Amino acid sequence: MSGGEKVRNLGGFLTRLGGHRQADGELEQGSRQLEEGALVATKALRKFLTYLAGRPAPVLLDLGPVVGSNLTFFGEQLNCKVYIEDIFADLDRHLRESRLEQFPAFLSGRFSLEEGTVDGVLIWDLLDYLDRPSALTLASKLVRLLRQDGALLGFFGTTAQSTKGFTKFVVVDEGHLRHRSYTSVAIRQRSPQNRDIIKMFDGLRVSDSFLLQNNLREILFRKGGGGRPII
Repeated sequence: MSGGEKVRNLGGFLTRLGGHRQADGELEQGSRQLEEGALVATKALRKFLTYLAGRPAPVLLDLGPVVGSNLTFFGEQLNCKVYIEDIFADLDRHLRESRLEQFPAFLSGRFSLEEGTVDGVLIWDLLDYLDRPSALTLASKLVRLLRQDGALLGFFGTTAQSTKGFTKFVVVDEGHLRHRSYTSVAIRQRSPQNRDIIKMFDGLRVSDSFLLQNNLREILFRKGGGGRPII
């Protein structure tokens, strides 16, 4: 288990899910820019939670920084084990030390979990900050870590604007998040197109894709099974 990894046994059951549900592949569009700390909708998180709720003691891998309220939220929703692996911090450290060219190799050996042991992955907007070699290495590793029929939820920017610093995704409830910016030397790159993202996660299928009002798109992947691709 890596030094940055924190494990917590969480108890509880999935609460009753309310609100509007969209069919697989349906896009919800909007154009309003997100203000710092604003309450924003998430369409895919509810479905992601539903997939995990159907499993006994699921394993969740969170690639963002530790957010205490998120752990509390998952504790109230699921009976699961959570592994926190802050890849954002790893990227920031490599950039500060001028070792970015070593990042793909670092990622290939970053996780101590065995392949096929993870039920769900929260990747947040991490791929927006990675160069192609690093993104391909990480995506390939995550595909191998997922169990059959596991789920991966990622967020991706839709604008060409480059910004410095990371964003913490704070879960409010099954349908809402708050975004909190924090300092980093990393710069958000232009997000890859849907087709490129799907190719990165070869071995997974797109279950749902939503374009949100904060100019982020959510893509929910599943491992195994059928389903039509979303491009």
